[in-house]
Amino acid sequence: MKVLTLNFLTCAVKTCKASSDSFPLHPKDAELVHDDLEINPQLLVNVLPRLDWTALRTTSTELGFPELPEQPPSAETLEADEAMLKELHNLLVETQMMEGKLVCGHCGHEYAVREGIANFLLPSHLV
Repeated sequence: MKVLTLNFLTCAVKTCKASSDSFPLHPKDAELVHDDLEINPQLLVNVLPRLDWTALRTTSTELGFPELPEQPPSAETLEADEAMLKELHNLLVETQMMEGKLVCGHCGHEYAVREGIANFLLPSHLV
């Protein structure tokens, strides 16, 4: 599961739908894998406005990456700043969570991640 994907996931427990604490899900015991991929600047420029930057900063820090700036870079800044472009590409596109858990900040439910796939099936008492 790419780190980029974590920016779009929230807790599936019904009682968490109304809580802002259910997003982002927090990685726990994460085993990360790094894939070397060619940088696609246009992909990053296009996806950046769709990201929740605050959630990305939280996820990045929890996974042990350097802290991201307070505000997301503009498209022009990102295209001009090769170091920032590489850092975001590494975090969002090249890094995968292969094993571990995703934990809801509201209810504490843990979703297992195995072989890069998160299991979001809930037990019947949480549906």
